[in-house]
Amino acid sequence: MIPPQANAAFVARMEDVLAVYARPVDPLRPLVCFDECGKDLKAHTRPPQPARPGAVAREDGEYARHGSRNLFLTYAPHLGWRHLAVTERRTAIDFASALRDLVEVHFPAAERIVLVTDQLNTHTPAALYQAFPATEAWRILERIEWHYTPTHGSWLNMAELELSVLARQCLDRRIPDQDTLATEVAAWVAARNAACCTVSWHFTKEEARQRLHWLYPHPA
Repeated sequence: MIPPQANAAFVARMEDVLAVYARPVDPLRPLVCFDECGKDLKAHTRPPQPARPGAVAREDGEYARHGSRNLFLTYAPHLGWRHLAVTERRTAIDFASALRDLVEVHFPAAERIVLVTDQLNTHTPAALYQAFPATEAWRILERIEWHYTPTHGSWLNMAELELSVLARQCLDRRIPDQDTLATEVAAWVAARNAACCTVSWHFTKEEARQRLHWLYPHPA
C-alpha cells in the first residue's frame, strides 16, 4: 500500500530505520531484522507424477488441508545469518519466546541487539510482560534497541527480502505437516547460512528525500 502524501509519521520512522542501516557494523551491537509469515499445510490426496522424458511433473488439483503454521524469522543481514522457528501460533507469548531466544541463545555476548520489526500488534515490548515476570521481561528488554518500520513501510524491513527468498526456494509447494515443514526450512536455513547470504542495502535517507519527496511535509 502506498502511504499518503505529506506523511510525517511515515517519514520519521523510515529515516530512523535508514539511519540504523547506515551504521558501521558493530559485533557487540548486531543488527537483527525480525518478521514472520504463515504456511498452509497441504497433503496430496493422489500421488504426484514426477517429470519424465517428454512429460512435465504433474500433481492433482485436489489436496487435503492440515491446518497452518507460523514461521518466525530472525535475520542478521550484515552477518549473513538467519534462524527460522516453526510455531503453531503467532501470539504475543510466542513472539516473547522468540525474543528471549534472540537474547539468550542466538546473541548471548551482544551488549545490545539492534532490532528492526514491523508494527504488528504482537510485536511490542508489552509481549515480554505478558509472557514473563517483570524482572525477566526487563532483563530481556534491556538488551534490545528497538526500531519500528512505518505503517505501509514493511518493505523497509530487510527480513522481508529473506522471507521472499524463502517463499520462492522452499515454501512454494505442498508441505503436508509440521515435521516436514520444520525439516525443510532447517535445510534451507543451513544452506543459506553456509553460503553466508547477506543483503547489500543502498537506499539511504538522502536518496529517500529525493525519490520520495512527496512524502515529506516540507521537502528539502
